[in-house]
Amino acid sequence: MHSVEVRSVTKSWGVTTAVADVSFAVKQGHLTVLLGPSGCGKSTMLRMIAGLEEPTSGTIEIGGRDVSGLTGAARGVAMVFQSYALFPHLSVADNISFGLSVRGAPKAEIAARLAKVAGVLGLEALLARKPAQLSGGQQQRVALGRALIAEAPVCLLDEPLSNLDAQLRQDLRREIRGLQQRLGITMIYVTHDQTEAMSMADEVILMRAGRIEQQGEPADLYDRPATLFTARFIGGAPMSFLDLDDGRDGAVIAGTMAPVLFAGPGKGRVLGLRPEDVTVDSGAAPGSIHAVVMAVEYLGGEALVTCRIGERPILARVRGKDVPAVGAAVGVHWQPSAAHIFEASSGRRVAAEFSSVVRPKLQTVSH
Repeated sequence: MHSVEVRSVTKSWGVTTAVADVSFAVKQGHLTVLLGPSGCGKSTMLRMIAGLEEPTSGTIEIGGRDVSGLTGAARGVAMVFQSYALFPHLSVADNISFGLSVRGAPKAEIAARLAKVAGVLGLEALLARKPAQLSGGQQQRVALGRALIAEAPVCLLDEPLSNLDAQLRQDLRREIRGLQQRLGITMIYVTHDQTEAMSMADEVILMRAGRIEQQGEPADLYDRPATLFTARFIGGAPMSFLDLDDGRDGAVIAGTMAPVLFAGPGKGRVLGLRPEDVTVDSGAAPGSIHAVVMAVEYLGGEALVTCRIGERPILARVRGKDVPAVGAAVGVHWQPSAAHIFEASSGRRVAAEFSSVVRPKLQTVSH
């Protein structure tokens, strides 16, 4: 197991900067996910760690050793690509062991490592097959096996599940996470899928336009998003955003007189609420804000209910048996501690001391 440390790394092609002054550390034995939309620089960052791209500036250390000038083969890393990159004319066994064979490893060692990897990945019965005879999930297991057989202390995965259907992605992400934990491998995993990131990672590094937007444990990004971008990107059901304004006694939802249960200034700020933090009632509960149900999305034991406060939508997660009808007049409310407040101009989170008596002091949270 090795740690990985990236220090002030920038990658530019002419006037285009793909990665801009990025620094982070990956603890040995941890699974860290580089997450973000297409074009944010996450795959370029991974390729620089692998030695497939050279940084314009900055350094990369693996296991405490500066590898910035080393080839990929000399860095002690293995990589799994999105496209599998299997040799169609070779068997599963020969695909997995190809790297060891090229390096001239003894046949007994190759056979022993192959048996171990095939057993871990459940490929024993498929070793004689060609890639064309495998399903997408089986091909991805072979690609992973080819990386694992090298017994490199660091494994890099670039969107490995993006070509698979939803159920298979769910199954394989559990397998990959379980495998990483059993073997104690340091793993860096690139994806645009926040569900993969949140369900697998010890730490998530969310990137945007070549820079780190926020990093931390999955729960940190979900519970305390530092910016509007993080709040929008993280979460299975989207967070609702309501523009705020100044009312007589504190902040109100813009275009309405609906208070937001704290006395801070509202103008130039945005209120964010997770659907599970919004309660829908008959409208008679104290503090409820009048709303109208616009849409209902059934999800089995629960539903996502879209309500409208004035002209602004707000999403609530409701138990299946308590779902109101479309068009119904309802009330919505939430606990003040569930509210996320952001500056509209910068997108940065604002910390508020909630109080029903004293106007709270608000300040921008740096990240």
